[in-house]
Amino acid sequence: MPFQIEHKLVIGVASSALFDLSESHRVYLESGPEQYRRYQEQHIDTLLGKGVAFPFIRRFLSINKCFPRQSPVEVVLLSRNSPETGLRVMRSIAAYGLDITRATFMTGKSAFEYLPAFNASLFLSANEEDVRKAIDAGYSAGLVLPSPIADEDEDIELRVAFDFDGVIADDESETIFKRNNDLDEFHAHETTHMARPHSPGPLADMFQRLALMQRIEERRARRDPGYRKILRIAIITARNAPSHERMVNTLKSWGVSANETFFLGGMDKSRVLSVFRPHIFFDDQLTHLRPSGANVPMVHVPFGVANRRANNA
Repeated sequence: MPFQIEHKLVIGVASSALFDLSESHRVYLESGPEQYRRYQEQHIDTLLGKGVAFPFIRRFLSINKCFPRQSPVEVVLLSRNSPETGLRVMRSIAAYGLDITRATFMTGKSAFEYLPAFNASLFLSANEEDVRKAIDAGYSAGLVLPSPIADEDEDIELRVAFDFDGVIADDESETIFKRNNDLDEFHAHETTHMARPHSPGPLADMFQRLALMQRIEERRARRDPGYRKILRIAIITARNAPSHERMVNTLKSWGVSANETFFLGGMDKSRVLSVFRPHIFFDDQLTHLRPSGANVPMVHVPFGVANRRANNA
């Protein structure tokens, strides 16, 4: 019987997001693909360093350890490597004890077209071109930015933070604001349409499936008062009253919510991020991600009006 992946929350991750491939990439750029192949073969047993997405992926996979019967999550490696050069990546995965057994090696091409084949709700990569192509094709994707890596073994909690507009929701309201850079017009639009839910954004499916994971944990906690929950989700948005109500109504219409929600009204998000300390934070605006005093792993979701303007500049 074929393996059923349709009922799992699946993340596709590029080796560039999971591991630190800076030295390998330098060899590729300076010496070309053949020397890169030799380099990887010569260093096949040299453990790769942790990449920006590593702490997030490691904790994400730990959900299966708490629910071995359901095994509700999966990570698939989607790599530009060839099978030969990818052996070092697979050995590093095994050495770190990551339960990643499925992989796609594209020998220099992007693998984003295969996201639907793996039922993936998210694609993480450090390759900007691959991420933009995935977003343009209608897939959920994020570009991991050079960020600090904090992976304390005693910290078993998985903390995930999302912006709202252009990430969880579409960019309809952001477009209203960007049109004239008019905050009053934005609030008036949101107040008028507060009962009409937003259309889903690029990471809506990911957010909703994580919310389902939380329900599984809540049922477990009711049965076992000693169970320590893994997943903690936050929405950190520049919205504030009165535009907050449409966001709340949108999430309610989808039947989901976050553990913690912050309506910051344009306040620097790093002030909250430095306290929440997410293992990954998704935002569609680079100005909210770089620079940041929060020192947390940042992921840019190049979707919506702000990114279209940036690309056309």
